[in-house]
Amino acid sequence: MSGTAPARESVPRERRLHPVTPLRRAWAPVAVIAGWAVHDPDGAQRQLMRLTTTVLLAALAAAVLGAALYGFLSWWFTHFSVTDTELRIRTGLVFRRTAHIRLERIQAVDVTQPLLARVAGVAKLKLDVVGTDKKDELAYLGQEEARILRAELLARAAGFAPESVHEVGEAPVRQLLHVPAKVLAVSLVLTGATWGTLAAALVVPPLLWFATHSVWTVLATALPLLGAAGASSVGRFVSEYDWTVGESPDGLRIDHGLLDRTHETVPPGRVQTIHIVEPLLWRRRGWVRIELDVAGSSNSVLVPVAPREVAESVIARVLPGVTVPGSLERPPRRAGRCLPFWWRGYGIAVTDTVFVARHGLLRRSISLVPHAKVQSARLEQGPWQRRQGLADVRVDTGANKTVTARLRDATEAAELLYAQADRALTGRREARPDRWMA
Repeated sequence: MSGTAPARESVPRERRLHPVTPLRRAWAPVAVIAGWAVHDPDGAQRQLMRLTTTVLLAALAAAVLGAALYGFLSWWFTHFSVTDTELRIRTGLVFRRTAHIRLERIQAVDVTQPLLARVAGVAKLKLDVVGTDKKDELAYLGQEEARILRAELLARAAGFAPESVHEVGEAPVRQLLHVPAKVLAVSLVLTGATWGTLAAALVVPPLLWFATHSVWTVLATALPLLGAAGASSVGRFVSEYDWTVGESPDGLRIDHGLLDRTHETVPPGRVQTIHIVEPLLWRRRGWVRIELDVAGSSNSVLVPVAPREVAESVIARVLPGVTVPGSLERPPRRAGRCLPFWWRGYGIAVTDTVFVARHGLLRRSISLVPHAKVQSARLEQGPWQRRQGLADVRVDTGANKTVTARLRDATEAAELLYAQADRALTGRREARPDRWMA
């Protein structure tokens, strides 16, 4: 009896991270000691006072050697390999852990470079995988190795044969948008949240001083407020500096960062909702901000600031065939009895491709949900809404987010609910496959 033996998967070559990685991991024991000292500063001070200079130096040397040994061993026992079907990451010295990441479930591969990593010429690879909240990562790899591995993972996730992956290489990128530093800075100055937090930081501490005459109370209040003001202005400028959006067969590429450089991928087909945000002070200049809800991914900003027509052209690349409605229908005037004045900020529109809802007056936000991404729709009424003949229609997406059309006529809301169920079914049936490099 003769036959051909089934083909066996070749044993993958295991690789190690960059040799600079132990320096990063050596901080773990130091962090434990620092955490103990911060948790019990009096006890730490008493222990240090009991030690002689010789013992203290010996303990310091032992701590440094222990941290270096820990960093080296954790690096030595960490391996990764790429097979025909999965990425394997083995870690752990005492407790072993092996992660098997199926290539077809990878939806984004991001490359990040903190400032010190850029100086050292290394990069961190972060992977968004369907069904997991926490990103797996490989830190650190050489810059060139990270770029090649990213291209390999994306090509294999797209379904290319393993033997042709290296021929495919990194997909070409066509730039769609670049945000100038001056425009970004002006947009942050015109953001109301920045001025509101800064005003609170300047007004609240003096009031607390007159009320309590306690320096610690003033500092405990002023420092977080100043930190929040800095994060909403300087922090965002540093993070969103040199923001570039490019189109590639494997999705939209986003590069940004002044100190820490980040190279992200917006997974095609995984975008559940697009939010067009218009702060009040931006409207005269025609600027908008584009935010995303992506299933299983933490990538949330597509465009930090851009003219509306440019932003809408980028939206058309994310959701082909989708156009942003020019006008939305407001709720009936009796909605003012439920929500005086602010009811004017709500609106709704439904096209052949998307469900659109608007909310907000000072910071207006328009949310676009493709019908194919709607997981469920429901109608809600409070007691006062029932009295006024009004209802809310809530649309749930695959990113565990909800878009709400508020204060609609109850009859209209019921019709909208049933019609949306039919649109969602039709949209999912006609949707293109969520495949990269198609």
